[in-house]
Amino acid sequence: MSALRRKFGEDYQVVNTSRETTYTPPAKKKRQRFVDKNGRCNVQHGNLGGETSRYLSDLFTTLVDLKWRWNLLIFILTYTIAWLVMASMWWVIAYIRGDLYRAHDASYTPCVANVYNFPSAFLFFIETEATIGYGYRYITEKCPEGIILFLFQSLLGSIVDAFLIGCMFIKMSQPKKRAETLMFSHNAVISQRDGKLCLMFRVGNLRNSHMVSAQIRCKLIKSRQTPEGEFLPLDQCELDVGFGTGADQLFLVSPLTICHEINPKSPFFDLSQRSLASEQFEIVVILEGIVETTGMTCQARTSYTEDEVLWGHRFLPVMSLEEGFFRVDYSQFHITFEVPSPPYSVKEQEEKMALPSPLTTPSLGNCKNRRDRVFSVDCIDTIEEQANKLPSKLQRMSSGKEDLQKKVLRMSPHNSEKACSTGDLPLKLQRISSVPNHRDVEERLHLKALQGNSEPMTQSTGDLQQKIQIIQSVGSRPEDNLPPKLRKMNSDRLT
Repeated sequence: MSALRRKFGEDYQVVNTSRETTYTPPAKKKRQRFVDKNGRCNVQHGNLGGETSRYLSDLFTTLVDLKWRWNLLIFILTYTIAWLVMASMWWVIAYIRGDLYRAHDASYTPCVANVYNFPSAFLFFIETEATIGYGYRYITEKCPEGIILFLFQSLLGSIVDAFLIGCMFIKMSQPKKRAETLMFSHNAVISQRDGKLCLMFRVGNLRNSHMVSAQIRCKLIKSRQTPEGEFLPLDQCELDVGFGTGADQLFLVSPLTICHEINPKSPFFDLSQRSLASEQFEIVVILEGIVETTGMTCQARTSYTEDEVLWGHRFLPVMSLEEGFFRVDYSQFHITFEVPSPPYSVKEQEEKMALPSPLTTPSLGNCKNRRDRVFSVDCIDTIEEQANKLPSKLQRMSSGKEDLQKKVLRMSPHNSEKACSTGDLPLKLQRISSVPNHRDVEERLHLKALQGNSEPMTQSTGDLQQKIQIIQSVGSRPEDNLPPKLRKMNSDRLT
């Protein structure tokens, strides 16, 4: 095996043809993140050139930003070197004045009493710097250079103490560790809420102390190309998590679910369940607030890549009511469960809703509401289609009236009501329609059609059958039932 690997390289793999083994797909390559899950940004600055001097101009901030091991090393080295340098200066003064050789002479007054060598000079500096004051070594009045060095030592020691101790205090009081007790869910989910498709994730606070003025923001990190052909690597786009409604201002007492509504203004407007697998993006979440105990601003960060966004899932509830208080179960903080969700994007759903349905056709039922009717000749076709469904006897009776009804409909274009069937016409018009078509009759019909107070005719099937029987018994012409004198007068008038 080792020989084969040396011959073919490390990519060589042994293929087992046994039926018991199953094919395992290759593991997905780990995605390079812009921001880690713990909030650390994976960005390194290089090739600064002469810009490194800017770090020295802001030395205090540079020391605060360093890691703890470097801070402790600089703290120890600074004090050690300062002590050695100042002790050497006291030893040089004693050496130049000859105090090292005449220190045991009782009649001689040295600059610093009881300083015989470098260790004794170092101990004198430590006693002076730390204000220990053992009383064995002290400065005499016959050493002006020693007095000047003592003043310089006091001033320099105060400056070094203020700088290094202040740096260490701010380093220890930084609220970075407070961010460790702010939790974000491992995954983000996409599901429907209030009938709208939303991107959601969960955030929680493990401490009882609150985050004052907590605010949350989201950034979408995704490379894109502009219409002009410019490529923008890691372009940042803002995700609305309630900026306009104030939902981004959090009262972080219990775990909250942050919601981003996917609408036409969202960058996920055309994102579907199928396209999610081929997308490459990263959602950076930034939570900011003031620590209640220290009053300092704290910021916690995390991120979600496309493989950490679950489509059609929802978070499991973590709140429960106990006796006198609400209990939060953080063991279920990251757990999600599947819910029915449409696999289509919001854009596709809106396009489907905008398309007209092929099954929607005009029906006669749309003309039943008299207030919503608009007088038009288009209902004549509907009347004809309905008339074809009548029995044969009724079709023969209504065939003579069709031309007259169409003419009545066309003669009243400004009428606010629409007569869509023979039954909608007034009863008098139906009776007059059997008279032959003459000019006087047409004028009467026109006047009758313009009357808006005529009541609609509603007849049952039994009444209609009775009318048919009466018409059949009497005849096709109502003049046949008149007395002979009236028939003669009517014929003379018409002629």
